[in-house]
Amino acid sequence: MPGDERSGESWAAVDRYFEERMALSDPVLDAALEDSRAAGLPDIQVSPAQGKLLQLLARALRARTVLEVGTLGGYSAIWLARALPPDGRLVSLELSPVHAAVARRNLERAGVSDRVAIRVGPAIETFPTLLREKFGPFDLAFIDADKPSTADYFEWALRLARPGSVIVVDNVVRNGAVSDPTSRDPNVLGIRRFFDRLAREPRANATAIQTVGTKSYDGFAVVLVGETPT
Repeated sequence: MPGDERSGESWAAVDRYFEERMALSDPVLDAALEDSRAAGLPDIQVSPAQGKLLQLLARALRARTVLEVGTLGGYSAIWLARALPPDGRLVSLELSPVHAAVARRNLERAGVSDRVAIRVGPAIETFPTLLREKFGPFDLAFIDADKPSTADYFEWALRLARPGSVIVVDNVVRNGAVSDPTSRDPNVLGIRRFFDRLAREPRANATAIQTVGTKSYDGFAVVLVGETPT
């Protein structure tokens, strides 16, 4: 059951097994995590397995342009940037200048800083700038920022997408609380508002998956833009 300590230990052990068997980390990625922790950043980045999934999605899409909402220490940005061609571009939006500075150092050490532009400030204020500057359309978007604003971020990701783009939204299960209509948690309410918006979007062909692992019990949504749901 979710929340059971033994289950949590087992989930983490399986994740570690996958990481070892499939070599889902390397010294550069490990250093990015270490530097983020040393700088006091919260330990909320994607797991190695989730990072590899994002990279595989980007490669399967042959993505040349990627939008990320929520840079943190640059860990997921490294995974995504490694999937891009030399002339590819990842635009990552980060509220905190401190987080952005850590991320820039990590991206530089990873050798992918030439493919990544970090925009610092409230994402909801940066999106119109991206539109005016004709960034995009983005082939892939990854939304992993403050949960109360997820529906607004999704709205902008749609505006900056094209038919065939994919939008991934992280942390949509909230330890199972997303299905609780009585929850007053702002994070849960934000995710429920996102799903309400998603349900009304005729351009979205979507699913959501529950996950367990080192990040405990959560999940993500995947949206294919511009297709008629079947």
